[in-house]
Amino acid sequence: MEPFWTSVREATLQQGHLLPDCWIPEYPADFAEHTDETRIVQADQADLIVITQTCDLEHGKVSLIALCPVWSIDAFEKAQASQGRGKAGKAWQDYWNNVRKGRSPTLHLLASPTAPTFARAALLVDFRAIYSLPLGYLSRHASQLGDRWRLRSPFLEHFSQAFARSFMRIGLPSSVPEF
Repeated sequence: MEPFWTSVREATLQQGHLLPDCWIPEYPADFAEHTDETRIVQADQADLIVITQTCDLEHGKVSLIALCPVWSIDAFEKAQASQGRGKAGKAWQDYWNNVRKGRSPTLHLLASPTAPTFARAALLVDFRAIYSLPLGYLSRHASQLGDRWRLRSPFLEHFSQAFARSFMRIGLPSSVPEF
């Protein structure tokens, strides 16, 4: 199997960089209702992948980097079960095969960097959540991580195209009738 990932150590960020344990803000539902000037925001850690275009990063065109969460298959299934959307055995297998084939435009599977031939080790990118974090924070975090993973070509382009398909979907009120 052709490897999806390459190990990198450089401080510069590119699209397809996998950044584990990033701090992300979690805003409470009543965030805008506070009348004082001080707001307290909780933060949680998540594994994220850079979706901002490499050319924008290289040319300093952005101060905030767009990222999507990355889940292990097991963690995603547990989260779904805790929200009452769990499945059983064969139903999960069918679900993952549909995601793998691109039939779920808001989710994207990537082979594991450490166990690429083991399907259950695959990583799930969730395009339904997009975070914007400061370039300075992410650059420091990446430097502190040392060795980390970045998608290789052509898997990077496939990932980028999957995000574009997810982002550019248009819901029509009706369609051409069936023949």
